[in-house]
Amino acid sequence: MKFVTRLSSLTAALAATIAVLCVGNRPTAASPPAAVVATGVTGQDGAGYGTIKGRLVWGGDKAPEQKVKFPKGKADKDPAVCAKNAPILVDDLVVDPKTKGVQNAFVYLVKPTGQNAGAVKAIMEAHPKAEIDQKNCTFQPHILPVYVDQPVIFKSSDPTNHNVRLAAITNESFNQMLPANGQMERKLVFEARPLAVSCDIHPWMKGYLMVFNHPFYAVTGEDGSFEIKGVPAGTQNLNLWQEKVGYVTGTIAAHPFRSRPERPSMSVR
Repeated sequence: MKFVTRLSSLTAALAATIAVLCVGNRPTAASPPAAVVATGVTGQDGAGYGTIKGRLVWGGDKAPEQKVKFPKGKADKDPAVCAKNAPILVDDLVVDPKTKGVQNAFVYLVKPTGQNAGAVKAIMEAHPKAEIDQKNCTFQPHILPVYVDQPVIFKSSDPTNHNVRLAAITNESFNQMLPANGQMERKLVFEARPLAVSCDIHPWMKGYLMVFNHPFYAVTGEDGSFEIKGVPAGTQNLNLWQEKVGYVTGTIAAHPFRSRPERPSMSVR
C-alpha cells in the first residue's frame, strides 16, 4: 500500500522532490516520478513494540551527482593534508545513483508515547560514547545522532590544526581549538533540533549532531533506508530532517502485530 502526497516548500536548490518511503514487511521499490509517503510497522515477538522501516528517496527522474569541492591535491587551505590523498566532496546532499536513496538524514520520534529501557541499554553498551572525527578535512560522520547519556568525543585524525565550533540554543555554544591528532570530550543535553558543527580554519567543513532523550532514532544509509526498532505500541509522531530540505513530519499508528502499512499525514514545513 502506498500513500502519495506532494511535498512542498522545498529549498530552491532542489530541482526535484525528496520523498519518504516507509515499508512494511515486504520492501517496496521507490517510485521516481512523485513524492511517495507510506509507513510500515512490523511486530516484535509480542512484546508491545514495533519496528518502523523506510527509505528516503529522490523523487526526480535523475539522481543528482555529488559535487566535488576540491579535487585530489587541490585544496585551497592546507593542501599537504586536505584532499592530499582523496578529493573532498560536497556532502549536504548525497543521493545513490542506483536506488535514488538519500543519505544522511535524521529520522526520529517526537515525544514518543512509551519507553524502552532495553533499547537504551543496547545503545549504551554498544557505544558508551559518541564520536565525530575530523579526517581529510571533513567531519566523519557527516551527521551524528547522540543519546543524551553519551559523552561526545570530538577528535581529529588529521596532522593539522582544526577548531570545533558548535552552534546550539539549549546547550552552551563553544568554539575550541583542536590540535593535530587531538581530541576533546563534551557532555551535551537534549536539544530538539540538529546542532551545526564547523571548523573556521577550513570553512567548507560542516556537520551536524542531534541529541536525543529517547532511543527511537536512526540515520538514513547509502540507499536512503532506515530502521527504528523497539518502538512502543501506540500512535507516534515521526520526524525526518535532511540538510537541504529541512523537516518532514507525520504520524504513524505503531501496533506491535500490525503488518500492513498505515497512512500518515506528512508535510514539509
